[in-house]
Amino acid sequence: MSEINILVINPGSTSDEVSFFKGRKLIFHKVVRYSLDDLKPFEKQKITAQFEMRKNLVIEALKENNISISEIQSVIGRGGVLRPIESGTYEVDDKMAEDLKNGSYGDHSSNLGGLIAKSVAEMCGGRAFIADPVVVDELDPLARYSGMPENPRVSILHALNQKRVARHAARQLGKPYEDCNLIVLHGGGGISVGAHRKGRIVDVNNALDGEGPFTPQRSGGVPAGGLAKMCFSGKYTLDEIKLKIKGKGGLAAYTGTSDIVAIKKYVNTGEIVPGSGLDTRLVSREKAKEVLLAMAYQISKEISSLAGVFEGKVDAIVMTGGIVYDDEYVTPEIRRRVQWIAPVIVYPGGDEMTALRLACESALKNPKKIKKY
Repeated sequence: MSEINILVINPGSTSDEVSFFKGRKLIFHKVVRYSLDDLKPFEKQKITAQFEMRKNLVIEALKENNISISEIQSVIGRGGVLRPIESGTYEVDDKMAEDLKNGSYGDHSSNLGGLIAKSVAEMCGGRAFIADPVVVDELDPLARYSGMPENPRVSILHALNQKRVARHAARQLGKPYEDCNLIVLHGGGGISVGAHRKGRIVDVNNALDGEGPFTPQRSGGVPAGGLAKMCFSGKYTLDEIKLKIKGKGGLAAYTGTSDIVAIKKYVNTGEIVPGSGLDTRLVSREKAKEVLLAMAYQISKEISSLAGVFEGKVDAIVMTGGIVYDDEYVTPEIRRRVQWIAPVIVYPGGDEMTALRLACESALKNPKKIKKY
């Protein structure tokens, strides 16, 4: 098969990324970032309420770059919250689309990746895929215990980027990924910290529903007794509690914004970034700095806890995602607290677009790799 024209769509909780490749050549890459104000009209609705808005932004990006729908041969989107499945590339079929649309296994922005990919693929007559979705499940049996038999721990993480940077780190260490013990942090609107043992993610916090450190938008593992009292206090509806856990938790709850750049600007200069949502009634400049350091502190605890999974034998700690761009507060604080465990390797951001393109190209050139949902 000759070079393939591939459209890549990566919806996130606070941004959308769209890339178009002709073979390996990147024709354009666009990032659209959303403030809390942008998403406010949808805050009490399922993520699929944003489908038309986000799909239209994809179509607009194509038009802005003079790409016609007919030029697209295949579309791949970031994988969503589905039933637990093994790592790999999956074609988006009707059953998958139904589960993504209904939020059958969870409601998350990544659900839109497969749905938009399928819709655009139908327009261009191509095929739609996802790869290494957030529900990749390689947990060890011991990692599934939660203390509540009715409520076992589950694997929901940034599998695509975690796997990508883990392989990069292994190459940097001069070892096969399958021979490494790595602790991998992906930090974005949500945060996942995974224990990669010999090529498998054997333990990880549920990055969607409240485990682990608090994040720019999520509450993380809050005190269970206090949460139970809130739930039965009569002060909050179920939707309001869910929004406190995911959407308006973490940095957003303390400062009014999930935008770390806006928080840093406020801390350093007192300037308020227009449209960021930062609320000076909630937080002083000194307190805003403390909140950033508190998030780094919680992330460090999560990383450190996984050292026990490997009995202390860790080859490297790998840090990636948008929050790692902060080289002033968050990243240095995490490094300071965890570098005693193992060397720290940092890959700011995440080239998930190239990872998705490669997965799509590989599947199309070797159809045996295409998995069915």
